[in-house]
Amino acid sequence: MKFFLLSAVLIMLGIAGYAQTTWKSDKAHSQLKFDITHYDINTVSGTFSDFEVLVLSDKEDFSDAVVELKAKAASINTGINARDEHLRSADFFDVATHPEISFKSNGIKKVANNKYEVSGDLTMHGITKPVTLQLELRGTFTNPRNQKKIAGLRITGTIKRSDFGIGPKFPATSLSEEVTITGDGEFGKQ
Repeated sequence: MKFFLLSAVLIMLGIAGYAQTTWKSDKAHSQLKFDITHYDINTVSGTFSDFEVLVLSDKEDFSDAVVELKAKAASINTGINARDEHLRSADFFDVATHPEISFKSNGIKKVANNKYEVSGDLTMHGITKPVTLQLELRGTFTNPRNQKKIAGLRITGTIKRSDFGIGPKFPATSLSEEVTITGDGEFGKQ
């Protein structure tokens, strides 16, 4: 009986030790953006307007953060309807077959004060690849209106579109291979 009681206590302590605080992106103050070079002379930018990011962390400096992102590929928006429809087609994101983009981190390493390298798996266009992104904690504060804690986080990185089978008919002279992604957000402590 003592063995079972001791086991139950150890299990409960272990669960409590792994519980993490959830921080959720505030849609009104967050964006998920990308930049790609067109014909080596111009940068075209766009966003995904339907996304959610959760960050799990117990440490105030976010050095133990786990980042999870889910975005609807069909919510791509470059400000030009015809281009957006083309990007949703099988030539690029094929949103009918691959409706979601996701990222889940599996490691974090501090590189400077409030700056980290976050490694994880990015899934896009039905292909999952490991990527390393840069995460910056831009600060925290308590909202004076509702007394909720808010954190400002920015994540950036560069990926190769060919790694994910995006736009294979379009050579790098037309659209750059490298695509810069940027996520800026305010995250509310849940």
